Amino acid sequence: MLRVGVLAYPGCFASEVFGVPDLLTMATHIAGSGDAEYDVAVVSHRRRVVASGGVALTVSPLREVDVLVVPGFELVPGLDLEAKIKGLAGEVAAIRTHAATGNAVVSICVGAFLLAEAGLLDRRRATTSWLFADELARRCPSADVRPEHLVVTDKGITTTAAFSAMYDFALELIREHSGAEVARRTARVALVDDARSSQTPYVDARLLPRPGNEFSRRVMRRLDQNLAARYDLAALADTFNVSTRTLLRRFAEETGQSPLEYLQSSRVRRARHLLETTDRTVAGICTAVGYRDPGTFAALFTKHTGRRPRDYRAAFRRGAT
Repeated sequence: MLRVGVLAYPGCFASEVFGVPDLLTMATHIAGSGDAEYDVAVVSHRRRVVASGGVALTVSPLREVDVLVVPGFELVPGLDLEAKIKGLAGEVAAIRTHAATGNAVVSICVGAFLLAEAGLLDRRRATTSWLFADELARRCPSADVRPEHLVVTDKGITTTAAFSAMYDFALELIREHSGAEVARRTARVALVDDARSSQTPYVDARLLPRPGNEFSRRVMRRLDQNLAARYDLAALADTFNVSTRTLLRRFAEETGQSPLEYLQSSRVRRARHLLETTDRTVAGICTAVGYRDPGTFAALFTKHTGRRPRDYRAAFRRGAT
């Protein structure tokens, strides 16, 4: 019997919590073996979880499972994504701990951002909703984001496209565990398309971020790829063939902040990841993210997170290697 856990957390999409379990239940009935083929539970480290739309969920404590499914959440314009992910530090730690066992982790839609925060997408192929693929690539520059794919599995980590792609994953799981015939019949009964392979036909360019934001995205990508390098505004402007004044103006118009402010927040995000997942010293991490003065680094880190680096590590460190 395959043990499947769905990780529930505040604000997660309720339909994505129950979509995979429901399809697995149907597959069990269709298989008709008389024995349950899937042991499915909605799990959380919290005692009470309210999902999207104010739906209260009954959850079980975290436990070891063969497959951990991470649903997505409502990612709308204006959402402070950094604060959202920071508020789910416990879930990120649980994802990282599960992955350390060598068992499978699966994200639905923007649940991929939680996997990225846990460090699971580094140097892996991944996907998410085409609408947010560029943002995922920006936040996790070492990932090979494939926005055209519905389901991507790389070294035990699976990511899926938006919402209904949870069914594409579930059918794939059923196919592997219960056989191709059971998967085919389940798809027919549920009226789920089991033959699609790309999300490209669903892309609506009118919903994508305005082309005018492309300049700031390219600047962000450049800064993310050179976190440890000394910040040189003139050199950055030369890279994009503009004056420093033009660079500052265009970046501020598109993002509401300066390139240096963005770089500082990106460095802190990387430092948080290193503090949570490695044994590297605070001084070593300070240097790795581009600071020479530990005091300056500590002050900036505290400003962004509300904790000094050592206190942050003590609170959030999980399974360091």
